[in-house]
Amino acid sequence: MTDPSGVGEARRTIVSLAESTGFDETACGASAVVVAEAANNLIRHAEGGGGEILFQATPEGVLDIAVLDKGPGMASVAACLRDGYSTAGTSGNGLGAIARLSPEGDVFSRRPSGTVLWSRFQRGGPDATPTAHLETGAFSLTKPGETACGDAWAVSERPGRSRILVADGLGHGPQAAEAAAVAVRVFHQAAGTGTLCGLLEALHAALHAMRGATVLLADVDYDAHEVRCAGLGNVAGAVVSPNGEMRHMVSLNGTAGHQARRFQEFSYPLPPDALVVMASDGLTTQWRLDRYPGLATRHPALIAALLYRDFVRGRGDATALVARQKTAL
Repeated sequence: MTDPSGVGEARRTIVSLAESTGFDETACGASAVVVAEAANNLIRHAEGGGGEILFQATPEGVLDIAVLDKGPGMASVAACLRDGYSTAGTSGNGLGAIARLSPEGDVFSRRPSGTVLWSRFQRGGPDATPTAHLETGAFSLTKPGETACGDAWAVSERPGRSRILVADGLGHGPQAAEAAAVAVRVFHQAAGTGTLCGLLEALHAALHAMRGATVLLADVDYDAHEVRCAGLGNVAGAVVSPNGEMRHMVSLNGTAGHQARRFQEFSYPLPPDALVVMASDGLTTQWRLDRYPGLATRHPALIAALLYRDFVRGRGDATALVARQKTAL
C-alpha cells in the first residue's frame, strides 16, 4: 500500500474474500471499512508512504486482517484510538472506527520500529468455536509474483490436545501448492489417531509421487503440559515462554515424499501461557520475541503478523504460525 490508488483495490479484495468465506453483508461492509481506514492510515503515516495489508481466511470462517508498517510508531496507542486525535491534520476517526468495527483486534506499536494492527472477523461471531483449546494466528504468503502459495498450515482439535501442521511444498508455484494441499488433507484425515511419527509416515507416503514438502507436526498435550513434535526438513518451531526463553524444536533432515532416513518424536515442556511458534523457511531463523517487550502476551495472530513483517526473506513463500492455549474455555 503505497498510494491512494490502492485503497479501492484493497477494499475489493477483502469484500471478495469475505464473501467467499461465507460472511454476511454486514460483516463484508465492516471489513471493507476497516481495510479502507487502515490503508489510508498507511499512506498518511507510514514512513516512505506505505506498508502492507495481509489477509488470511480459513475454511472454518476466520478472517484475519493485519496492517503492517515500519514507520515512526505511535507515542500512545490509547491516544491514537480516541476519536478526534490526529497527527496529520485529519478528523482523527480512523483508528477509532477500526476498533469499533472489529469484533476482535489489537495494536502493537513501538518507536521507532513501526506498528502492527490486527483485526479478526469470525463467521458466527467470536464464540463460534467454543470448544477450541488454542488461540491460533497464522499468515501464509506467496512468493512475490506468484498467485499460488506453496506453504500451508492446519490445526486439529481433539479432547485434551491439539495438533498443528506447517507444510512447505518444495519450490514455489502450483506444484508446491498442490503438495502442501495434499499434506493438509492427509493431516485432517489422520490427525486424531495414532502417533506423530505415524502421521509423518503417512504424509511421506502420500507425497511420494509429488514434488514433496518439508513438514513439522506439533502435538500440544494439555494434560501432560508438554509439546511433542516430529518433522522433516527446515520448517522451524519453538516453544516460547512468557519471559522470552525459547526451546527450539528438532526437525530431522529429509523431505516428506522423497527422503526420510528415520522418523522421531521429541518433547518439550509447555509452561503456562507459553507460545508455540512455527515458521517455514520463508522467514529467517533469527527471530526472537524478547526483542519486543510485551509482545508475547498479545494475540497469536498479531504476533504472527509481526514476525512476517520483520523476518520475511522475500524470496519465496512464507508462513508464520503462533498458537497459545486458551486461558478459559
